[in-house]
Amino acid sequence: QVQLVESGGGLVQAEESLTLSCSVSDAFRAYAYGWFRQAPGREREFVAAISWNGDTIYYSDSVKGRFTISRDDAVSTVYLQMNSLKLEDTAVYYCAAKPWIATTRDGDYQYWGRGTAVTVSA
Repeated sequence: QVQLVESGGGLVQAEESLTLSCSVSDAFRAYAYGWFRQAPGREREFVAAISWNGDTIYYSDSVKGRFTISRDDAVSTVYLQMNSLKLEDTAVYYCAAKPWIATTRDGDYQYWGRGTAVTVSA
């Protein structure tokens, strides 16, 4: 079973940057990875996703141009570089995995991490 562990969350000020990491336990190369987030009182929403070979990448409109998803197969880690953070980016961020093909639907992802909290202050 694939295990995912997120790290890198914290408290930052608006317009600052933060990089989240998702360390994966097994069969890293066979999976696509997605980042999702859930703000207090809101439903979980899609943020970014990357296919097994990195050729296909998706972003939500709210983060496009500010966030960058990437993967490093050598260290079995997926990253989410977040720039120009806004107050509305405050949420718990989750990493998720599914075989091969990236999608934007959380229901497609089989494995989930426990999340890392990001708080953006004014």
